[in-house]
Amino acid sequence: MVVRRALPALLAVVAAVADSWGSHGLAFDALIAAVPFTAVAALGAFDAYLGDRDRPFVGLQALLWGLALTMLVLSCAARSPATQMHTLPPLGASALAALLVVYAVKVLLAILPYARLALRPAKP
Repeated sequence: MVVRRALPALLAVVAAVADSWGSHGLAFDALIAAVPFTAVAALGAFDAYLGDRDRPFVGLQALLWGLALTMLVLSCAARSPATQMHTLPPLGASALAALLVVYAVKVLLAILPYARLALRPAKP
């Protein structure tokens, strides 16, 4: 379960690192590989939203997975014609940056319930 959610984020980080090194073809391949994993995670999050709405942030997590999938496809679409020229289009870079921000928000929302437990005073 955790691997299904972590693999798309890992591939997005690999793409960002590859872009920073100038290897835009490798970044494009990593983003294309992340699309099916992100789609499966988005469908799983939507299933969790439909099945258990009592958990905190379950609806927001499903919405963020959909937004992550949108940013991922947008970045791939912007890069596809430019891959042969070995350049990075601004829309592809911006969509990847937005995707990384979405993943950061998702991580914060995932650890927020545990942070509340840690900050609660202990019972005597």
